Amino acid sequence: MKAEFFPYELDFKLPGGTSRGVLKTKSTYFLKLSENDKTGWGEIALFRGLSCDDKPDFESKLAWLKHQIEVGESVLELLPSLREWPSIRFGLEQAYLSLEAENPFHLFDTDFIGKQIPITINGLIWMGSYESMLKQIEEKLEQGFNCIKIKIGAINFDEEVSLLKRIRSEFDKNTVELRVDANGAFSMEESMEKLQALAALDVHSIEQPIKARQIDAMRELCVSTPLPIALDEELIGVNQFIDKVELLEDITPQYIILKPSLVGGFESCDEWIEIAESLEIGWWVTSALESNIGLNAIAQYVSSKHITMPQGLGTGSLFTNNIPSPLKVKNAALEYNPSEAWDLTQLR
Repeated sequence: MKAEFFPYELDFKLPGGTSRGVLKTKSTYFLKLSENDKTGWGEIALFRGLSCDDKPDFESKLAWLKHQIEVGESVLELLPSLREWPSIRFGLEQAYLSLEAENPFHLFDTDFIGKQIPITINGLIWMGSYESMLKQIEEKLEQGFNCIKIKIGAINFDEEVSLLKRIRSEFDKNTVELRVDANGAFSMEESMEKLQALAALDVHSIEQPIKARQIDAMRELCVSTPLPIALDEELIGVNQFIDKVELLEDITPQYIILKPSLVGGFESCDEWIEIAESLEIGWWVTSALESNIGLNAIAQYVSSKHITMPQGLGTGSLFTNNIPSPLKVKNAALEYNPSEAWDLTQLR
């Protein structure tokens, strides 16, 4: 088996505002496995500043992986050794599934591909000025989205509440579901007051209201919160099964958000889901600014589950130089149009 890596820089059409700063580009790596005239593709979607494997020796680990593959080490034996390198594990897992599949872009046998059944998604609103966020909201509502996810924590909280009130003045919670993502922007001291203000507007849930690794504080919030709390960054770096159990049993959130490239791929997501469901904790899956190669794999994985709520899979249209693919966002859903072709010429 031969392994090749292709570094790639994704360029945003418009800067994406988060509480951690403004994103203009997103670095990623593609992994190509070749064996017996077959090819498999995966995306090692390292997220600088967020992935727990964003380390100085990251590319050395890629070189190690290439060597291990090419000297004949089994991919299935390599995967468990990469738990502490979740983005690499995510990419290798994809590439192996791709190599083994009849079609390298059909990783799972699901209705998303087989019957072209779309996946309902939320409309994502990036942080920015009041005017820019309002414009984004209006555009998403005009496009038919009935689930809106708004990143908050960058502008004045009263202005963010004003945006939510504007939506609620026209659409009740049965018409438009509102999710907010604080990316850990709140302090513990102010968080309860802000959660109460959001609950008064029938917000569905809030992702990561305070920074990760404040276990006692997060547990306290989840016990007394007036609206459901979803753990997001809290899951990053928790890679062993027993540690996942301990985290969810300790905090007992209402939801968890699974980002496969940040938590170690699909087998790892299956562990989180198994634990969450045993504790009656809800979950959904969100992309983390992968290219269409990674997004395609995540969408097929999601379609293999019994999902009943909108997923966070609308990030593929954010980039000017994404990999051309059959993935399209239409009617507030992600769909796979088999009449469109994959085009990997820019990776050769």
